[in-house]
Amino acid sequence: MSDLPATETIPIEVCPDGVVRVSGTRVTLDTLIAAFTEGTTAEEIAQQYPSVPLADVYSVLGYYLRRPSEIQSYLDRRRAEAERVRMENESCSDPAGVRQRLLARTDSGRL
Repeated sequence: MSDLPATETIPIEVCPDGVVRVSGTRVTLDTLIAAFTEGTTAEEIAQQYPSVPLADVYSVLGYYLRRPSEIQSYLDRRRAEAERVRMENESCSDPAGVRQRLLARTDSGRL
C-alpha cells in the first residue's frame, strides 16, 4: 500500500480569461456543476461530454462537494459577469426588432 500516491491532483485549470475548465478540455466547471445540481449522474455527465473521462468527472464533483461555498462564490461571480456582458451587449445593439430587421434583409437579398 505504501506505493500508492498520497495525493491526487484535481483535473481543473484556470484559463487566462479566469474561466475554470476541466483540464485538457473546453468543458467548464460551471457546466459540470450545473448538470450535477440538476440531478445528472457522473456517468451521464461523462456521456454528455465525451472529452471528460468519468474519473475526472468524479474528481471534479468531489472537489465541489468538499468546497461548496468556494465553488458557489466562483459560480456567482461568473453569473454576475455574464449578466454584465449581456447588458453591455444589449446597450450597444437594441435587441428589439432584430427578427424583423433580419427578415427584411433576407427579403431584400442583403443577407
